[in-house]
Amino acid sequence: MISPKSDPNPSFQQLRQIRKALLALHKALLNSERYAYEQFHGPIQSPGEFLQLVVGHEWFAWLRPMSQFIVEMDDVLLSKEPVPAAAADRLLQQARVLVQPAEYGTELERGYFRAIQRDPDIAVMHQQMKDLLTADS
Repeated sequence: MISPKSDPNPSFQQLRQIRKALLALHKALLNSERYAYEQFHGPIQSPGEFLQLVVGHEWFAWLRPMSQFIVEMDDVLLSKEPVPAAAADRLLQQARVLVQPAEYGTELERGYFRAIQRDPDIAVMHQQMKDLLTADS
């Protein structure tokens, strides 16, 4: 085993690609959700206020599993210790489950479904994520 930062294993390579795409998707989801929140509650006054809402307000709760998953990916990909390839495979499988929108699913699935419906850019990013996740799976 070698460090996941430099591991040429296809699972780690795919995981690095997924992480990059998931970060972009997560940012787009936050921005889209902020817009929806502001339409309902009025403008958010500062980045600090937005951070507090993302961390603590129920409106943004559906995004927290995705945020936590990104941290898990970082723990594996940035580890200075050797990590078995099975850890990358497990995270790739979790990612496939994480980005499954559903109109009547979990809180995350429902929020993700609504975001895809209201924002065409997120729909495109979702398709790109699906393509990355099915590559070599």
